Amino acid sequence: MADLQSWINYGDEMRRPLVINPKLADSKKVVIVGGGLSGMCIAFRLSQKRPDLEIILLEQKSSLGGVIATWEQDEWICDLAVNATRPHPAFWRLIDDLGLSDSFKPSNESAKSRWIYHDGKKHRLSFFTIFKIGFFKLLKSIKKSRKGGLSVAQLIPNKEIADALTLGIVNDTAENVDADFLMPAMTDFGPKPPIKKSKLNKKILQTYPIFTPKKGSIASLEGGMETLTKSISKKLDESKNVTVKLNHSAQSYESMSSEFDVPKSSIIWSAPGIQDDYQFTELSIFAIGFKEKDVSNIEVGYGTLIPDRNIPISGILNESDLHNSKRCPEGHRLFRLMVPHNRWDGNEETVLINAKKLLGDKHVLFTKIGERTIPMYKPGYMSKISNLDNERNLVGWSVSGVSITHVVCEAERIAELF
Repeated sequence: MADLQSWINYGDEMRRPLVINPKLADSKKVVIVGGGLSGMCIAFRLSQKRPDLEIILLEQKSSLGGVIATWEQDEWICDLAVNATRPHPAFWRLIDDLGLSDSFKPSNESAKSRWIYHDGKKHRLSFFTIFKIGFFKLLKSIKKSRKGGLSVAQLIPNKEIADALTLGIVNDTAENVDADFLMPAMTDFGPKPPIKKSKLNKKILQTYPIFTPKKGSIASLEGGMETLTKSISKKLDESKNVTVKLNHSAQSYESMSSEFDVPKSSIIWSAPGIQDDYQFTELSIFAIGFKEKDVSNIEVGYGTLIPDRNIPISGILNESDLHNSKRCPEGHRLFRLMVPHNRWDGNEETVLINAKKLLGDKHVLFTKIGERTIPMYKPGYMSKISNLDNERNLVGWSVSGVSITHVVCEAERIAELF
């Protein structure tokens, strides 16, 4: 069982496995494959912990950052992937260590509401949603899920709510998503905390630098999440023991071991696709903007999840409502649209037609701002990851956690091994 301090540092992230070779900590040189947020955080934390360690970070593209990207056009600003973070002291520590405290703010408290669009109407998600599921039915499902390997659909016995949840996080319907992966605390997956959860949460709350977040809140960075990756990139450039190699492809552990003269145990693979059965879903991201007066009927809130597969848009994020930093011109509102490729005909006009029905027809901005691929986490996924041998070092979103807090925690946990 992990010690109490580790649980205070990382909370329920301790339930997720570290797929790390025990010999990694003996390395004199480490090669990190993949320059997304995961690889960048690991390189940064290792450079802090071990300034004597030679660290090589490889990225196949021409810049670092991976899926973390922020689109800008005039005064419009929109993240393509993660746009905020839930409370976790590891993320707060990273912000503090990067000197970004002044740019890091709690979200707009009036934008907490979330909705599900079902049968042509928006339904607010709240505590009372549990009664729609059925309290005793949910308890029975939770108890059953603790045997492991179930889907989110089996955990949450209401298709609309379950699908809305998983589509909003991993761009897939609930029957295709591992409950242990998405909700390890609810399914009681992995190691257990050494003290009661209520006592642990109180201890965790006392460790936040910068500011102590309110329950249920989120926080974001001024200028978008790319502010984070740019800051880490600058720190890596300043580190004497870190070498960043861009436009550098990596085919296998064997080829990297040979090229950099290191054992396989000294290679950390954070790029997607190294697993034999790696699968992913795809979606496009659109930005749509309005004058405030033309969407006054749209309540201020976090956003709307849309499980109906007949609608190409699976989710709407109220970007300008959410953040306490400017995301659009004065007197306007900005919304982000998530469009899964498996429910879209590829015609941008189709997206616009549906967006008009959902939001309004007097838009002043409509543009596709990017595309994303998201790993698939099928039922039984976490059990499979937990049972992998530790010959390889596998990290990042494509392995054991999809949230931004996961990769930040994982980097700290790996650095602690050295």
